[in-house]
Amino acid sequence: MLVDPDLEMNYIDSEVAQLIQVALLCTQGSPMDQPKMSDVVRMLEGDGLAERWDEWQKVEVTRQEIDPALHPNSDWILDSTENLHIVE
Repeated sequence: MLVDPDLEMNYIDSEVAQLIQVALLCTQGSPMDQPKMSDVVRMLEGDGLAERWDEWQKVEVTRQEIDPALHPNSDWILDSTENLHIVE
C-alpha cells in the first residue's frame, strides 16, 4: 500500500521495509532522537540500521508500558509551543 503503484511490483520488499524504518527514525518527536543525515546515509547503505531500529523499538516498548495513552510526539509538541516566540 505504501509503494508507488507505478512500480508494478518492481521493488524489493526488504528494501521498502528498511526505508520505512529509516523514515520512522527520522520522524521521531524529539530532534535530539532523530539520526543525523550522515547516520541516515550509513543506514541506507546498510550500516547500523538494525541496531538503531532495535534500540528505538526497545525505547518505544518501554514508553508504552509506562503510559500507553501518551501521545508519541507530545514532548515535541510541548517543547515547540513553549519556544514559539523564538521561532517567530
